[in-house]
Amino acid sequence: MKTPKTAPWTHSKRTAVALAFVTGATALMAGCAGVKAPPKEFAQEQLDDRIQVPAGHVVALETTAVGVLNYECKANPANAGAIGWVIVKPQAELVDRTGKAVAQYVGPPATWTHMDGSSVVGTQVALAPRPGASNLAYQLSTGASSATPGVLQNITYIQRIKTKGGIELTKACTQTDVGDKQTLPYQADYIFWKAA
Repeated sequence: MKTPKTAPWTHSKRTAVALAFVTGATALMAGCAGVKAPPKEFAQEQLDDRIQVPAGHVVALETTAVGVLNYECKANPANAGAIGWVIVKPQAELVDRTGKAVAQYVGPPATWTHMDGSSVVGTQVALAPRPGASNLAYQLSTGASSATPGVLQNITYIQRIKTKGGIELTKACTQTDVGDKQTLPYQADYIFWKAA
């Protein structure tokens, strides 16, 4: 049993501890208030200038695609007709940030179709290198949306970032290899933008 002499001291000690805790928590919260949240993966300042989306656009949908790229060894019109590996049929499933399947990607032409029926066709306007020789380059495409209402209606730009795989450098593609085919797995984030 506490005596009257020790009760005030115990009460003061508890008050001091509680006050220190509240003061410390307040200081910690004040310190954290000045700390910015980590940048989003599509933050434009983190990307090469060549694939940045112009000001006046906002993100409409963030996705991660997992799929395959089907290549054929042939003359590439985009590379002055030089013989090389050309993507002839991309196929991927896109999931949103919660992991829910939301869209499919096929081509050519590069077409993303949302589960709600809306779709957008992309036309490449720029590439930027991605570290790692076997990773696809980052890409910026303009979008031409279908008339079907939905998430992919009115998309103006599509960015391909955070690529993994998709390039095989060890298999030859010369004049004697024309007609050869290969299928490579890849992963990428596709960020869809629309006018603000």
